[in-house]
Amino acid sequence: MEKEKEQPTSDFQTRRKFIQHTALATTGLALAPALNLFAANFTESPSIKSRGFAATAADAKLSKWNFERRAVGDNDVLIDIKYSGICHSDIHQMRGHWFPQQYPVVPGHEIAGIVSAVGKNVSKFKVGDKAGVGCMVDSCMECKSCKDGEEQYCENGKMTFTYGAPDKTSPSGLTQGGYADNIVVKEHFVIKIPANLDLKDAAPLLCAGVTTYAPMMRANLKKGDKVGIAGIGGLGHLAIKIAVSQGAEVYAFTTTEAKKADALAYGAKEVIVVKGDQDLAPHFGKLDYMISTIPYDFNVDAYASLVKPHRNFTQVGIPIGGKLSVTAFMMARNRVNINGSLIGGIPETQAIVDYCAEHKIYPTIEVIKADEINDAWDKVVNKEARYRYVIDASTF
Repeated sequence: MEKEKEQPTSDFQTRRKFIQHTALATTGLALAPALNLFAANFTESPSIKSRGFAATAADAKLSKWNFERRAVGDNDVLIDIKYSGICHSDIHQMRGHWFPQQYPVVPGHEIAGIVSAVGKNVSKFKVGDKAGVGCMVDSCMECKSCKDGEEQYCENGKMTFTYGAPDKTSPSGLTQGGYADNIVVKEHFVIKIPANLDLKDAAPLLCAGVTTYAPMMRANLKKGDKVGIAGIGGLGHLAIKIAVSQGAEVYAFTTTEAKKADALAYGAKEVIVVKGDQDLAPHFGKLDYMISTIPYDFNVDAYASLVKPHRNFTQVGIPIGGKLSVTAFMMARNRVNINGSLIGGIPETQAIVDYCAEHKIYPTIEVIKADEINDAWDKVVNKEARYRYVIDASTF
């Protein structure tokens, strides 16, 4: 078959194409101001520039790092971070205490800020809203645990931690956390922060608050119950305040004498300074419930034995290596139900934020600048924090 001859382009066709292209370009310029009006609601830039402090190795100090976030998708929220809390978990994970970690990683999962952009499908947030992000940023959303609001126990193994987890949507290949000036997160995993709650006070509630609140609420405590709280640090001091607000009779256990006055001021009925197991003996079998925030291996048997038979001892602190020493014989003898709890689901996280805003329960914090992060980490390890360091993100 003979190939059809190509027709020459006429002057008229050339002029028509030129006019069409010129018209499109002119229309684009005319629409540019209008399109900019939508920039606050959605962006199609290939990535979002971010700056923060990152760990580059297990034994390295955190240092400045410029990196990129994914563009805001249809279901995403972009938050300008204002404050980020420092959790002991940040130190454990970045130093490889639990498992090998890829680097560089920006830690931080107590994030509070202001919404600066939303995807087109987002309905719960608008630009200017206060918002927070806790310990996780994704899950399968299909399994029973996810549907029941316990996304941290995703049965399909798709729960994604806020930092240091593999993430195909991240330009770095890993989720990057809150020691930074912004973050992009799926709407479902963003927490509403009430207008009457200061952002710097809200940040620690997103991990320390929910990690202690969730198991205590599941324990169905009653007014007047004797509640033991072991480890009075970032988590433990909030646990005291929450338990007291519920009408519990709180017994605080600490190895640091200097924290005794603080724990009493937070409402504890008694503070036991533990130098050895003999200091625990007077309380054997007297507590209705106990929660331990101790992030190191310790004598679980001795502490669990303070709980009445058939009641609960909950461990939320995760030690180096993730292992605790428990004697089977002692468990059988004291008849205490020893269990653990992992952070809290999104509904529980929203609940603790709302609860603290309503009841005016605030963490005891010290706001620091970005260049003080490494010193703050050393103080957390040395039990010198009083009680939660919160980074001012404007200093990144």
